[in-house]
Amino acid sequence: MTNISVERISHLERFQQKIKYSFNKPELLNIALTHSSYANECKKQKIKHNERLEFLGDSVLGVVVSDYIFNKFPNYPEGELTKLRATIVCEPSLGAAAQQLELGKYLLLGKGEEITGGRNRISILSDTFEAVIGAIYLDGKLNKSKEFILDNLTDIIHKAVEGSLFIDYKTELQEILQKTTKNKIKYIVIDEEGPDHNKTFYVAVKVGDKLLGEGNGKSKKEAEQESAKTALNKMGVFNE
Repeated sequence: MTNISVERISHLERFQQKIKYSFNKPELLNIALTHSSYANECKKQKIKHNERLEFLGDSVLGVVVSDYIFNKFPNYPEGELTKLRATIVCEPSLGAAAQQLELGKYLLLGKGEEITGGRNRISILSDTFEAVIGAIYLDGKLNKSKEFILDNLTDIIHKAVEGSLFIDYKTELQEILQKTTKNKIKYIVIDEEGPDHNKTFYVAVKVGDKLLGEGNGKSKKEAEQESAKTALNKMGVFNE
């Protein structure tokens, strides 16, 4: 691997041992574990970051999880399968899987992101987990990426079935509202605060012109979940 230090190569080898997959092209793994904040601080070196791999991994993850739960739970109707999948592939679930792999230890982060706790931030861990899936898919095709996903998410899938996992508030809200209205649910970013490496997003959820709730978080996804949770609390569905 050109332009990668011996120390970094050793780091990548340890991670491959942890995930039980050896890359034919380890540079793909290095890109998957490179956050955009690091690439932005090293612009002259033209370092690639993991956002494109994250996009790919997200799609592969959806296919694999859909296939697994479709076959594993043959009596589940379409609505239940959709709800279950949303709970499994959401940010907190993927972040938890990434934490089990100690994925944060292997990340290349910008200095600002490092200082503000980026290695432990669920949004970053979740995105990186998807990027690793994308890298494995490119390196070893669908079967290898499927093995990685199921090795790391099967427990989460069964906890989701048992109802002992993170609640996907957005899906809960959608299911309730679609019974009473045909208007689309809209999540709107109403404000952003802080520097790029440590932003807080403020999101409002609306149906038509009616404001249902507001929330904030360190990622747009997190803020959307919080706004949906607020809306559900106001409706008396969840009272925390």
